[in-house]
Amino acid sequence: MIAKSGGRFSEKVMRQQDDRQRIDKWLWHARMVRTRADAAALTQAGHVRVNAKRTKAAGHPVRIGDVLTVSLDRSVRVVQVVAFSDRRGAALTARALYRDLAASSGPEARDPAGDSARVPPSRGE
Repeated sequence: MIAKSGGRFSEKVMRQQDDRQRIDKWLWHARMVRTRADAAALTQAGHVRVNAKRTKAAGHPVRIGDVLTVSLDRSVRVVQVVAFSDRRGAALTARALYRDLAASSGPEARDPAGDSARVPPSRGE
């Protein structure tokens, strides 16, 4: 996708666009939200952080390797951008765009006592 010589976009600009994507578009493609308008509203409300810095611009670029913290209605998602997509696809395709960092975090993600702490003691004891 290279524009003609003398066109509006040069080859360099087109190459630079391949290594980044608008945050609202990426959130929508990754199926973090239902609509792109929801992604823009979430960002403009300040509920999205890129590499621990709050961003309020829906057009803020994200790059591969960036860590996003997204505050949703009932949860906070911490993900690392792994890839981009040209369009919104199936859930499995969307899942391939990021790596979930909250699932692999420290002791708060695991129950150190295991399932035995949830089982009530028997009456015979």
